[in-house]
Amino acid sequence: MELLAPVGNLAGLAPALAQGADAVYVGLKDDTNARRFAGLNFTPDELAQAAEQCRQAGRKLYVAINTFPQPGQEQRWHQAVDRAAEAGISAVIMADPGLLAYAADRHPDLERHLSVQASAANLPALKLFHQQFGITRAVLPRVLDIEQIERIAEDSPVELEVFASGSLCVMAEGRCQLSTWVSGHSPNSGGACSPASLVSWVETPQGREARLNGRLLDRVPPNQPGGYPTVCKGRYQVEGRTMHPISSPCSLSTLPLLPRLAKAGVAALKLEGRQRSAHYSAQITAVWRRAIDAYRADPQHYRTDPAAQATLRALAEGQQLTTGPYLNPWQ
Repeated sequence: MELLAPVGNLAGLAPALAQGADAVYVGLKDDTNARRFAGLNFTPDELAQAAEQCRQAGRKLYVAINTFPQPGQEQRWHQAVDRAAEAGISAVIMADPGLLAYAADRHPDLERHLSVQASAANLPALKLFHQQFGITRAVLPRVLDIEQIERIAEDSPVELEVFASGSLCVMAEGRCQLSTWVSGHSPNSGGACSPASLVSWVETPQGREARLNGRLLDRVPPNQPGGYPTVCKGRYQVEGRTMHPISSPCSLSTLPLLPRLAKAGVAALKLEGRQRSAHYSAQITAVWRRAIDAYRADPQHYRTDPAAQATLRALAEGQQLTTGPYLNPWQ
């Protein structure tokens, strides 16, 4: 299985490669990718430098162009595809059918991966994208359980990539409107869920308040960890109780599921976190490199390393880990 690490900027590339990433994924410094934050992402020149570093190291570089072009602005997304192709990257990660068609027509030799933003959660969808746009890999949504992934893998016409670690989205990706409802900005086209410019933290006698566009999403007691404020992970009053009615701040870890994912034939394990630091990316990459190597060396005796889970827990949102929907067939 390929270990795919997140890289937020050029400074984070070398640490991720040094810790054993087989491939890395990045975004351009604009709204064509779904992690548009200040200080993140790559200029065209930086992307060319990154591609060269990956070539020299024998690793792959993927570029996420996975937001949805707005009417009349398609040219900007087309330019992003052109710049990625010119840099000599390994593949683009896209969701919009029109953009996939453009890439297939203009750059037929550039490998195309279907982004999780496309919400392709069944075989007919994967077959359609494969037949129409020649995708070679699909990133499965983070709302599928392990049995569903295993069934899809039995007859998938393309390679499958799954999220293995990092922030957990509980929504149907590419279709979430919660951030738009509060902030007025769409993560599916603007490139950020809870834009940083609209996020604020205020210290109060009751605790640290996290707000998005002035709306209170959470209040954390002193000395208690809290996650980055998003609407789906907010704490609200429901029927007289203060609670996380949608999702609590936590992060995904599928270390216990590594054998099942491998036996299913999953091609790549994706680590989420392009918006996090280079140190974070390097640490989780190192944890997963050791786990994959341990499984390859002795599949029959693979066991989840408690120390590895502890490392991931310390880096997690709210310092909590979960296997998410993988072991929870909530549908």
